Amino acid sequence: MQPTTPAIVVLNGGSSSIRFCIFHETPGLRRGLHGKLDRIGLDAPTLHYFDDGDGVPQALRFPEATDLSRAAVVLLQWLEQRGAFDHVTAVGHRVVHGMSHSQPEIVTDELLSALRGWQSVDPDHLPVEIALIDTLQKRFPDWLHVACFDTAFHHDMPRVAQMMALPRRFEQAGLRRYGFHGLSYAYLMEELERVAGKAVASGRVILAHFGNGASMAAVHEGRCVDTTMGFTPASGLPMGTRSGDLDPGIAAYLHRSNGLTPEQFDAVVNRESGLLGVSETSSDMQELLERENADVRAAEAIALFCYQAKKGIGAYAAALGGIDTLVFAGGIGENAAVVRERVCSHLEFLGIEIDAERNGAHASVISSTTGRVCIRVIQTDEESMIARAVARVQGHAKPSAENAS
Repeated sequence: MQPTTPAIVVLNGGSSSIRFCIFHETPGLRRGLHGKLDRIGLDAPTLHYFDDGDGVPQALRFPEATDLSRAAVVLLQWLEQRGAFDHVTAVGHRVVHGMSHSQPEIVTDELLSALRGWQSVDPDHLPVEIALIDTLQKRFPDWLHVACFDTAFHHDMPRVAQMMALPRRFEQAGLRRYGFHGLSYAYLMEELERVAGKAVASGRVILAHFGNGASMAAVHEGRCVDTTMGFTPASGLPMGTRSGDLDPGIAAYLHRSNGLTPEQFDAVVNRESGLLGVSETSSDMQELLERENADVRAAEAIALFCYQAKKGIGAYAAALGGIDTLVFAGGIGENAAVVRERVCSHLEFLGIEIDAERNGAHASVISSTTGRVCIRVIQTDEESMIARAVARVQGHAKPSAENAS
């Protein structure tokens, strides 16, 4: 039977995928129909989904999802046909680059105009997210539409962590370190407090969100102190297809020597680099782990990722004045035990010691009993964090023509 309680839908648009989840307010938030339409614009776009109350994954091919705009239309049509929106009253939109916004906000014409003006900073995410908001607002004008920003978690970083060593006129134009994966980090901190207590969550914490996009954050007393991603999500650690930090002189050199335009350079650092660029075969960590013994390129891609992550832990231990808790999350952080082990190896001087048996079993706590630092694995959940934010906003606002642009 269809639930009769109000519901919130969460939409999380990426560069080649759209995640969705229906949360029923029962009271509280109960996860219902959810899934992901991925490989949009590539071969065999596929919807992987779970029915309400059913733990068995199902899959459907969506060959008509030839681009993100078309994918949004066909996904929404499929959800409507299933009656998924029958009791929805609000929608939460993940917005990767939120500029200087520090809290979830009701979508207004002014907010959309500001986001459109910022698209050139994050062309892989913002245009998709804006298109999803536009489509949903036109289709469901009576819903409450809420934007939840990935950058908000880092909004109050110390000024020194936000600054870049560029002429001040560029900072006045908005160039600074913003940080990303904030929705994931906010969820991890709430979950850390739930499972370990407020005192632990208030301590010196390093969060490692390792997925196709990878970053780290240093947190003390619940406040972000620093994070590896900066002005755009391409910076920081090497990732699935993103380069991470580079010598800025490379851009000018490649322009002079190879004639690379800014657009071509952007494509290289965002879609051709990282694990894919170094391995020349795959951006998927699991595939590379399976090949590393036979392919030196795969082995070097893994080694580079682990080395840079290890350096990140050392740097953030310095920024925090020590470390009490290390949390792994994301597809790699939650599932690749060998990566966790390699990242933590030789960090005993910081009190970081992994228990091989716990780590291999993907236990929630994988540190040894002799290590000073508690090492945890926590499954992140951006969609739940967005739904909670929407519920809070919903409690203070009512959908209206003024809210729905």
